[in-house]
Amino acid sequence: MFTLTINQTDSRRDGDRVPHLLKDLRHIPARLDFDRSVEDEVQGIVDCAHQAVDAALIALRCGSWYVGIGVGPVNEPLPNQIKDASGHGLIYARRAVDRLHRSKERIPVAVEGPLTEVAAESESVLRLLGHIVRDRSEAEWRVLDLLTPGVRGQQKTVAAELGITSQAVSKAVARSQWNEEHAARPAAARLLSMILDVR
Repeated sequence: MFTLTINQTDSRRDGDRVPHLLKDLRHIPARLDFDRSVEDEVQGIVDCAHQAVDAALIALRCGSWYVGIGVGPVNEPLPNQIKDASGHGLIYARRAVDRLHRSKERIPVAVEGPLTEVAAESESVLRLLGHIVRDRSEAEWRVLDLLTPGVRGQQKTVAAELGITSQAVSKAVARSQWNEEHAARPAAARLLSMILDVR
């Protein structure tokens, strides 16, 4: 399983952003739903590495979160609330987010698990993806939020909805490295999955 522990970077400056993050994460299928665990922290448990990548990039997008991913088992049966969960996956996620607090990484995502070398490799790929996501402008996000990965012929529809040209949509997609990001997401997920492959 994949546990995410997501801490707000500066709640005194930014106010409580937990409700906003929970709203953004609500569409991700989770074994144990994302929820507030303590004051400015959100935790959730997912079965699939792709879901862990999706959740991490959602949190990294706004630049207000430390994202720790723990790869490992969680004690079952799972409780009703994340704050009552236990197991190695949660311990790894806590280690990851604590490391971020100490290191002050520019792209604050960390991965911990039983295979430390593979965890470090997956962390590196996630940092590259996080860099792409965090550097986008609001104008680019207005375009990208209306697109669905892998669907052809949608740029004209998006252009009409936003009242801009198809060329402007195409430029926003190219500038934002949207296609490159979505092409690399499976690599990040595969590396996360490999951390579970302890023999």
